[in-house]
Amino acid sequence: MARIFDLVQHPNVGSEELAWREPQSGSGDFRLGSQVVVRENQAAVFVRGGKALDTLGPGTHTISTANVPILARVIGAAFNQQSPFTAEVYFINLQDFPQVGWGTTQPLALETPGRGLGWLLLQGHGVMDISISDPQRFAVQYAIGKPIVRISDIKERLLTLVLGDLQDIIATHAPGDLMGLNRMIGEIEAVALSQLREKFDAVGIRLKAFEMKPFSAAKTTAEDLRNMGLLDLATYQGLQAADALRDAARNEGGIAGAGVGLGAGMGLGQMMAGAFQQQQQQTPQEQSAQEPATPQTPEQIQALLDNLDLRLANGEISEAAYERLYAKWQKRLEELK
Repeated sequence: MARIFDLVQHPNVGSEELAWREPQSGSGDFRLGSQVVVRENQAAVFVRGGKALDTLGPGTHTISTANVPILARVIGAAFNQQSPFTAEVYFINLQDFPQVGWGTTQPLALETPGRGLGWLLLQGHGVMDISISDPQRFAVQYAIGKPIVRISDIKERLLTLVLGDLQDIIATHAPGDLMGLNRMIGEIEAVALSQLREKFDAVGIRLKAFEMKPFSAAKTTAEDLRNMGLLDLATYQGLQAADALRDAARNEGGIAGAGVGLGAGMGLGQMMAGAFQQQQQQTPQEQSAQEPATPQTPEQIQALLDNLDLRLANGEISEAAYERLYAKWQKRLEELK
């Protein structure tokens, strides 16, 4: 006969451990009168045939039909004082796990109507505080069939929930620019915490706190947006054509890095290649810190404004420089209209 476990316990809990199966090799033999020791911040879930049955809280428990009634009914008449029964016991760690990090494995999209490419791709990160609220539900979702479950084993699933909700929140509530979005961080945290709590609870996890750092803009290209389905074919081809015009001007000694750019959009090829000649002898760092040569027409001013968005997103100019230049040229554009 296989070994009968007369004492079942799990005293040495790992720092990131969420669940531990006893015995580790799979189902073991138990019988009435066996003891289960459940420590503080633990719960013990009995599983038989892949189904979670009874759950024991902290304390020393002598297995009886009183404290494992569901298991007793499943075993039936063969279950008596001496007959062994097969089962697994999952020790679930109920302690708090603060400062669990999260981050964007794939960028989030922020629509910026009338600016640049019309979209920015965002990178973000933060932390959340979690604990297991429903041991049996958690065991069903993540633990049954596994000898051990750690935070790293479920993090991808939790991250999918987090990023899915953040994308929905940004699409619904966020303004159409990065700085405005970052001014709403506190509101976004509150909405995300409220929405995510329900989803985490569905898998037996309590979300106690959710924090995020300000978003940053990833370098955004038409190719990136096209691959994410955010640009239609016609717009994408137009931007590619604008790129080709810009590159041709550079090759002829024209725009030299501070000209049309992707953000100018379609129909701006008529901008003269020598519009920014005074920047040709400057380094890229000097160019990014200065304002391009004066545009004359509304189309040229709009192109400059669009290009400022792209330069800010790519880290070429500071937010202070962006705000100063944008205010100046937006005012000039309004005067010309």
